[in-house]
Amino acid sequence: MNRLVVAAPASGSGKTTVATGLMAALRRAGSRVAPFKVGPDYIDPGYHSLATRRPGRNLDPVLVGEHRIPGLFAHGSKGCDIAVVEGVMGLFDGRVDTAGVGSTAHVAKLINAPVLFVVDARGQSRSLAALLHGFRGYDPTVRLGGVILNQVGSERHEQVLRSACDEVGLDVLGVLPRDPQFSLPSRHLGLVTAAEHGAEAVAAVDAIAAAVAKHVDLDAVRRLARSVPAMAVAAWEPQVEPVAHEPVIAVAGGAAFTFGYAEHVEVLKAAGAEVAVVDPLNDEDLPEGTAGLVLPGGFPEQHAEALSANAKLRDAVARFARSGAPVHAECGGLLYLARSLDGHPMCGVLDADGFMTPKLTLGYRDAVASAGSPLHLPGSRVTGHEFHRTQLSTPHSDPPAWHWRGVDSRPVAEGFVAGGVHASYLHTHPAGDPEAVARFVRACHPFVAGAAGGTVFA
Repeated sequence: MNRLVVAAPASGSGKTTVATGLMAALRRAGSRVAPFKVGPDYIDPGYHSLATRRPGRNLDPVLVGEHRIPGLFAHGSKGCDIAVVEGVMGLFDGRVDTAGVGSTAHVAKLINAPVLFVVDARGQSRSLAALLHGFRGYDPTVRLGGVILNQVGSERHEQVLRSACDEVGLDVLGVLPRDPQFSLPSRHLGLVTAAEHGAEAVAAVDAIAAAVAKHVDLDAVRRLARSVPAMAVAAWEPQVEPVAHEPVIAVAGGAAFTFGYAEHVEVLKAAGAEVAVVDPLNDEDLPEGTAGLVLPGGFPEQHAEALSANAKLRDAVARFARSGAPVHAECGGLLYLARSLDGHPMCGVLDADGFMTPKLTLGYRDAVASAGSPLHLPGSRVTGHEFHRTQLSTPHSDPPAWHWRGVDSRPVAEGFVAGGVHASYLHTHPAGDPEAVARFVRACHPFVAGAAGGTVFA
């Protein structure tokens, strides 16, 4: 698999713009492109999907374990001839208080890929040489294979920057001029999702692709991607035992619920489930025969009024949850199950109200399951990720979904476990614990025929 990683010295350098444009330009030039994103991000992969017409996937050693990264990469690269991996933050930025675990550099080494370095050149000239020298020398096992200069102001500016790259022996593979249309729309948690932005997202990707095709040497990019040996690794597959009863599991989708990993549906299907998508903005009932419900994250706070207006589905979800059937809700799904969100009535399954705050809650969590649920046995350990600007008036039930150690090792209780409901702010990756997904599918069995069960999750 020909492959490369798009990285940068810091966030805001143009990684997403360049990576997305590169994916789209390569596809339009005839390549079959496999798109990836380092880290837990859900938003960038949506644009990658628009660019490549393939599922955007994540490579996060913190959430799934570094031993799974090569296999997940091989899995997502099937049928393609080049893979483009967008990095996260700065090249060496990983989980806080670790030696770069989960960083772009870490993933580049795990898949033995060269790095295409994107530099925001505003305010720089010859000092670029020192920056590149420092990044290349910091960890010589990470190979910087070329540079893309972004936000270049003039022909003279380009000449000076190219000279600086020559000083340190790094090839310039592209030069992008300053142009406000080479960007994607953003808001409080980063970019606006591609699903929400609709036709404007498509237009933005088209504009970026045209710019990359014009200003980047795609042949040089392909040569860089070919400059590494083939990977001798088996593609990841969900190692779960399928059930025989094929329960229908409804998974919330549409513009309000876009935060999901492609592997989640794949593991659900491998475990024997029939997956049906339900859009809480438009659908008025759960799919026929629903025996389990997955409510992933997203931006329900941006659609609270419309979600609230769909009272028929809210009532259906409430009845379903109160029947004891399995419900798995993460972050946005948690808010949808609350009594209200910013004053708009929601499903009322949880005794809590959600509201926006100016504070961003962000970071990895090493969590322990506090109680038995359709997903986890008590005491099960997972690593998940929080990413939200909302809070709940009541942060957890008794028992909560999780316990973990917070700042200064203070204990934190978070989330809700009640009947068949497991609801939490914590995002988890199904490839890190496919057995939890399989357990969820098995828990649906008593509800396949629509019968209320008395299942005890222990």
